[in-house]
Amino acid sequence: MTLKSIPLTDELHAYLVAHGAPPDEIVRDLAEETLAVLPEHASMQVAPEQAAFLTFLTRLLGVRNAVEVGTFTGLSSLAIARGLADGGRLTCFDISEEYTGIARRYWARAAVDDRIELRIGPAGETLRELPHERYLDFAFIDADKTSYPLYWDELVPRMRPGGVIAVDNVLRHGRVVAPESEADRAIAAFNDDVLADVRVDAVMLPIADGLTLAHVH
Repeated sequence: MTLKSIPLTDELHAYLVAHGAPPDEIVRDLAEETLAVLPEHASMQVAPEQAAFLTFLTRLLGVRNAVEVGTFTGLSSLAIARGLADGGRLTCFDISEEYTGIARRYWARAAVDDRIELRIGPAGETLRELPHERYLDFAFIDADKTSYPLYWDELVPRMRPGGVIAVDNVLRHGRVVAPESEADRAIAAFNDDVLADVRVDAVMLPIADGLTLAHVH
C-alpha cells in the first residue's frame, strides 16, 4: 500500500484554513455577497484556501501575463491579480455581464482593476483573439467543463516555455472515477488527455475539487 493524501474532515479542513493565509475583508465580503445574491451558483466560486494558493503561485512564478477562463464573481481573478509582478496583466474571459459585474466592483475595491481586462463572450471564440505567440506565464481554467479541451488547445500553444496552466474541478467531487453526467465524463476524458499530452508535465492536487497544474515545455 502506498502513502496517500488523508481525507479532510470538516474539523481538519477548518484547521487547514486556519493555518493558511487568512482571507481579508474584501475576500470575505465577496464570498458573502456571492452566497447571498447567487445562492444556487455560489459553489462555482473557488474556495478561500484555493484563492490564497493562486496568489502564492502567481507570485512564485513571477507572472506578468496571465489568462483566466471563467471569472464568475471574481474571487480567483482577484487572487491572481494580487500576485502579479509589477506591470503584470490578467485577461479574463467570461460570458456573464451579471456575474462579472460583481467582480468589477471588488477588483476596483482591491485596487487591481487596472491590471485586469475582461472580455465577454464564448471563450472558445474569444481566446482565439489572443496573440499567436508563446507569451503567457500563467493560465487558470475554470469554466464550462465540456469545453475544457477547447480552452486547453487554445492556451497551450500560447504558453511560454516554463509557463503553468492551472485547471480547476478535475475531480468532480470524486465522480471522475464513476462519471454520472456529461460534464463528469468530459472531465475524466480531459484528465486522460492531459496525462498523455507530451507538451506538458502535469500533477493533480487534491485542493478543493481537484486542481491540475501543468508545466509547459
